[in-house]
Amino acid sequence: MFVSDWMTEKVIILDHDDYLSDAISMMKEHKIRHLPVMKNNRLKGLLSDRDIKEFSPSKATALDIYELHYLLAKTKVRDIMKTKVTTTGPDAPVEEAAMIMLDRNIGCLPVLEEERLVGIITDKDIFRALVDITGVRHGGHRVCVMIGDRAGTIKDVADVIRKHGFRLQGILTSYEGVKEGYRRVVIRAKGKGDFKKLEAELEERYRPCDIR
Repeated sequence: MFVSDWMTEKVIILDHDDYLSDAISMMKEHKIRHLPVMKNNRLKGLLSDRDIKEFSPSKATALDIYELHYLLAKTKVRDIMKTKVTTTGPDAPVEEAAMIMLDRNIGCLPVLEEERLVGIITDKDIFRALVDITGVRHGGHRVCVMIGDRAGTIKDVADVIRKHGFRLQGILTSYEGVKEGYRRVVIRAKGKGDFKKLEAELEERYRPCDIR
C-alpha cells in the first residue's frame, strides 16, 4: 500500500499572502488542521492549527477581543507558517510515511510529485489505513499469539485457523516488547467455523495467547 492509496487529492491550500483570519475560517469550514501554503504553484510552507494556537496567545495577552480580531485580520500566513516542510511522494509506502510522522511528531505530509503538490496525507489517513489493513471494521475474531521467529511459523497459525473453518482477513507482526527469537502475530479471522475448538487448540499450542 502506498501513500497515493490513502492521501487526500483535493487539497485545500493557502496563498502565502493570505491572512491568518482566512486560514482560521478555512480550517473551521473544512474541518481540517493543516493547510499547505503556496506561491506561484509551488509549496512554500505549511500552516497548522498548532501554529495558530502558539501565535495567538503570545500576541493576545494584552489585547481585547476586537484588537485580537484585528491582529488576526492583518497578520499574513507567511509570517507564522513553517517553511521547513517534510514531504513525501505518492509512491512512498504508507508505513514509511507513518514512521516519518511519528518520529518527527508531525500531523501530516504534503505529497509532491516532481515538485508539484498532488495530495496530502494526515494522521487521520494513517488511522484509516490501519483500520483497513487489520480488517477490524468487518468484525470477526482477533487472534494474538507469540511465535518463534522462524520461517513457516505464521503459516502454522494460519493453518490452524483455516482448519477450524475461518478465513484470514489481515495479518500483522511485531517485535516490540518481545524477547529475542520470537515475535507477536495478530491475525483477524472471519467465518462460521467452530470458535471453541479454535480457541482450545491455539491455547494448547501457543503461550501467551489472546483470542477474542
